[in-house]
Amino acid sequence: MTPAPDPADDVEALRAALAAEREARIAAEARAMGAETRATGAEAMIAHLKLVIAQLRHDKFGASSERGRELIDQLELELGDLVATVAEEATRAEGQGGERPGAPPPRKPVRGPLPAHLPRERVVIPSPTACPCCGGALSKLGEDVTETLEVVPRSWKVVQTVRERFSCRSCETITQPPAPFHPIARGRAGPNLLAMVLEAKFGQHLPLNRQSETYAREGVELSVSTLADWVGTAAAVLSPLHALIAAHVLAAERLHGDDTTVPLLARGKTVTARLWTYVRDDRPFAGPAPPAALFHFSRDRTAEHPRRHMATYTAILQADAYAGFGELYRPDRKPGPITEAACWSHFRRKAFELAEVARAPLAAEAVRRIDRVFDAEREVNGRPAAERLAHRTAVVAPLIADLHAWMLETRARLSRHNALAKALDYALKRWEAFTGFLDDGRICLTNNAAERALRGVALGRKAWLFAGSNRGGERAAAMYSLITTAKLNGIDPRAWLADVLARIADHPASKLDQLLPWNWAPKAMPISAAA
Repeated sequence: MTPAPDPADDVEALRAALAAEREARIAAEARAMGAETRATGAEAMIAHLKLVIAQLRHDKFGASSERGRELIDQLELELGDLVATVAEEATRAEGQGGERPGAPPPRKPVRGPLPAHLPRERVVIPSPTACPCCGGALSKLGEDVTETLEVVPRSWKVVQTVRERFSCRSCETITQPPAPFHPIARGRAGPNLLAMVLEAKFGQHLPLNRQSETYAREGVELSVSTLADWVGTAAAVLSPLHALIAAHVLAAERLHGDDTTVPLLARGKTVTARLWTYVRDDRPFAGPAPPAALFHFSRDRTAEHPRRHMATYTAILQADAYAGFGELYRPDRKPGPITEAACWSHFRRKAFELAEVARAPLAAEAVRRIDRVFDAEREVNGRPAAERLAHRTAVVAPLIADLHAWMLETRARLSRHNALAKALDYALKRWEAFTGFLDDGRICLTNNAAERALRGVALGRKAWLFAGSNRGGERAAAMYSLITTAKLNGIDPRAWLADVLARIADHPASKLDQLLPWNWAPKAMPISAAA
């Protein structure tokens, strides 16, 4: 006979189970509280990083000028990592049911609506045909719509253009429509494919070998030599537009000029070549002319290159203190001297570096005084030249006079070997060029327009490593001119290039200006395609 269970054993088992359940609940609450604490700290850091990024973006003439895109990129990288961490922990907590009872739900950011111009695809979830409670008939009250952004993978197709031949029964004459135009003679690339290759190479800095590998993974074998042949032919087709942009840029009342290094392949090694840019941007003084950028390539940085680039130009050039520009400012220059306008960002950067690195009080004071000038200048950015000039005369000129007096007094107390003395000398020796903006409302305070135009080249150097030849550098300069000009005018470079390549052969040469980015309008989309 089986002995009856001992009641004491049951009590002990129940006590052990209760203790284990209590410990498990306490551990779960501790984990939830820990996750909530980490999430709260991460949210605070996210808010702080968003504020810092917003301040850097807003302060166009402040710290972002010195630290550049690298600081913003680093902060955005850290922000993205924190947001991903918070999302990962929240998702795991929801999956494990580890939320603390009674705890408020995690705060979700307010998301804006998805772009209205995108087509909508309705997916209706099947509803019950009868009431699940009583089986009665249902009457629709409304609907809730949840929108999800989705992407359709890139698709390839082969377009077959058929030209039927007909023979006349009377005279036996054969009739056939003419062959359609192809952007590349005897080529098999459509305008959209050519535009994609060009924009990827010169707009996103993807070398042709990487593009070839990507296309191969999608099932389309395009060799590097084939892509290179397309690029060269397309550049030749687009050269008339490049010439029109060059003429437009050199007709400006004021230009921004700058250059950057470009590695050039030469006999098994690389040499330092140069890519020059001249940017026309009249928007700061409310000029009616559209913005545009002109790029040039050179094997070195000698003065002959800017002399050749600006051979017919006689207006204002805003640039740094590069000695090669010196000949352009000579009074006896033919066809006439160019007015020099210096860049206050370069001067401020020299003082800022000393204040940031060396913690020099005088350098910090110089930065503070220069910032007062920038703050006053922001009030008339984008206003007409006459209004800018009046504001500068009344508000900015006294600040400049005060800064100049302080610079002279401070410089007299510094040794010529002092780093701040060298920074002050940089501006004092060119004071006429630095103060020219006080007499001309068209002149900007900085040369940032040219530096922004070269930013993509500086980022792209890490991707394409070097230019293959002088001709390749010149071709890149021409394509940079087209793509950068399109971006300055708020035009999608890929869409513009595709449409231009499809139309330029049949377009009248006397009306090519209609295809320039600021005059271009995309063809109307068919109603069926828009739907």
